[in-house]
Amino acid sequence: MESVLTKRLKKLQRYLPLYILMVPGMLYLLINNYIPMAGLIIAFKKVNFTKGILGSDWVGFKNFEFLFQTKDAFIITRNTILYNGGFILLDTLVAVAIAILLSEIRGKLKFRFYQGTILLPNLISMVVVSYLGLAFLKMDTGMLNKTILPLFGMDEVMWYNEAKYWPLILTITHVWKSAGFYSVIFFAAVLGINPAYYEAATIDGANKWRQVVSITIPLIRPVIILMTMLGIGRIFYSDFGLFYNVPLNSGLIYRTTDVIDTYVFRGLMQLGDIGMASAAGLYQSLVGFTLVIVSNYLVRKFSRDDALF
Repeated sequence: MESVLTKRLKKLQRYLPLYILMVPGMLYLLINNYIPMAGLIIAFKKVNFTKGILGSDWVGFKNFEFLFQTKDAFIITRNTILYNGGFILLDTLVAVAIAILLSEIRGKLKFRFYQGTILLPNLISMVVVSYLGLAFLKMDTGMLNKTILPLFGMDEVMWYNEAKYWPLILTITHVWKSAGFYSVIFFAAVLGINPAYYEAATIDGANKWRQVVSITIPLIRPVIILMTMLGIGRIFYSDFGLFYNVPLNSGLIYRTTDVIDTYVFRGLMQLGDIGMASAAGLYQSLVGFTLVIVSNYLVRKFSRDDALF
């Protein structure tokens, strides 16, 4: 009879190639994600480069005052939560719709064309997107002011001076750029559904809409919940390129475009206080971690199988 040690050695030998393949990824996570966590002490110090990080003076929670005592604290927090909450909802709805539509395409060339077209925006740098936006929104030469608005008899708009338009502009830009990437994930989930379910539904007389509602959505629900929870975990983080580059950092529209990341970045550039920036990052991480734990707890209460842990 084989000993426990012998069984473990055989199991290790069997999976050794997989462990070797895992090593580069684990090293990347260790170097890029875990070792830098030691730098969290910067959030509680007044960094003096002549003394070094470890030798700098402790200031407790003073670095956090930059976020909580500023008159703009409510605005940047409100914008961050509302934008990211809306992005999570719209990304999911649009991406699921795209994934379902892609699954209905039968021609291989058509499928590749549509999938490539949908994915293309995700591959474009946000700097390039900001220039594309400028081509549409520029006051004197923009397509909207010079071509589209005159067709409807509307006056020109100074887009980069009018804060009220930017929630819609930023939302459309984000969904246009991100939905294609998320659709690939949901498309993979749709492909994993057994075709026999659809065949049985067709025999029973169910139309496409009924099949989507009764088969597709319920069976990809775990993936939808997973992606939603991951989005909730980063709800206090924002796409810096979207909120900084696309509005061209225009001070006149900060009321609707300023989020925690852009506010901290400008503060860092003006004050050069990396302790303050580190405190903001720690605050975002702790809130995100808490939200993931709470949302996972709520999911477990209603559907244990769909929870992350």
